[in-house]
Amino acid sequence: MNYNPILVVTGEPNSIFLEIFFKVIKKNKTINPIILISSKKLLSMQMKKLRFKKKIKLLNPLTLDEYKLDNKSINLINVEYHPSKAFEKISIKSNKFIDNSFKLAFKIIKKNKIHKFINGPISKKNFLNKKFLGITEYISKKFKTKKTCMLIYNKNLSVCPITTHLPLKLVTKEINKKLIKEKVSLINSFYKKRFGLNPKIAILGLNPHCESVHSYNEDEKIIKPSINYLKNKYNVSGPYSADTIFLKVNRKKFDVIIGMYHDQVLTPLKTLYEYDAINITLGLPFIRISPDHGPNEKMLGKNKSNPTSLLKAIQFLDKNWLKLKKV
Repeated sequence: MNYNPILVVTGEPNSIFLEIFFKVIKKNKTINPIILISSKKLLSMQMKKLRFKKKIKLLNPLTLDEYKLDNKSINLINVEYHPSKAFEKISIKSNKFIDNSFKLAFKIIKKNKIHKFINGPISKKNFLNKKFLGITEYISKKFKTKKTCMLIYNKNLSVCPITTHLPLKLVTKEINKKLIKEKVSLINSFYKKRFGLNPKIAILGLNPHCESVHSYNEDEKIIKPSINYLKNKYNVSGPYSADTIFLKVNRKKFDVIIGMYHDQVLTPLKTLYEYDAINITLGLPFIRISPDHGPNEKMLGKNKSNPTSLLKAIQFLDKNWLKLKKV
C-alpha cells in the first residue's frame, strides 16, 4: 500500500458519529486518505437528512492496494445494513452491522498493516451486552492483547483510569500492584515514542485524602508500594489526593494523571477541556482512537453536535502516523 489511510468504523449507526464525521471532512484537509467502513444506505439517508453533500466512492476491501485515494470523495467500504429511516432508536437490531464492520476493519488492519484506526461510539448495553466492560476490552480480545491502557489524551494534560467502565463497588477488588505497573509502563512507552520524553506521571490515591479509617487501606497496601517500586524506573510520584490535583498550580506539573477509577479522572478532564480530548488505546499492534463521546441519542438528527473530538483524533493520526507505528 503506497498510502497511509486512516481507517474509520461508524460504530452504532444511530448515533451522532456520522454527523460529526460530515462536519470534520467538510472543514478539515487531511494529508492521508480516510477510509470509512459503514453502510451506503445509512450514509446516503443521513447525508440527506443533515443536508450534507459529497460524492461517495465505493471501495473493494480485497483490492485496497490498487486504489489511488484522496479525500475529494467519501472512500467507503460498504457493510450491509437496511435502516427504515435515517435515525432509529438504538437497539440490538444494529448489532450485526456493528460486529461485521469491526470484523472487516480488523481483517484490513491485519492484511494491509494499517496503523491508524478510529471507531465511532457503540451502545455498551446493547452491543457488548455485559460480555466486555467497554470497546477497549472488546478490541483487545479480538487481537489477543492482554495489556492495554485507556489514555484520554489532551496536549496539555492526559489522564488514565486504572479500572475502566467498572461499577464503583467493584473498583477496590480490581486494583492491584501489577495493574498499576502495567499502565505506567504503557504510558511511558507511548510518550517516549510519540514525544521523545519521559512523562511526569501523578498517581492518585483511592480514598479521600489518601486515608481510610478502615483496617485495610488500599493507598497504604497497594498504591504507595507500587509508586515506590515505579520511582526507580519512571518519573512517577504520589499518591495525590483527587480533590486538589486538578487545581492549575498542581496539574501543570504533570503530563499524565492516573486515577483508580473512571470518573475520578475523566470528570475533571472533561470539565477542563470539554471536547478537546481523544481516547487512545495503548498496547494494541496499531493505534486505536475514538472520539471522547457516546452515541448521544438525544441529539440525533439535530445537526448540533460538536465535532472537535473527532477532528482532534484525525489530526493526531494524520500528523503523527510514522511515530505511532507499533506503540
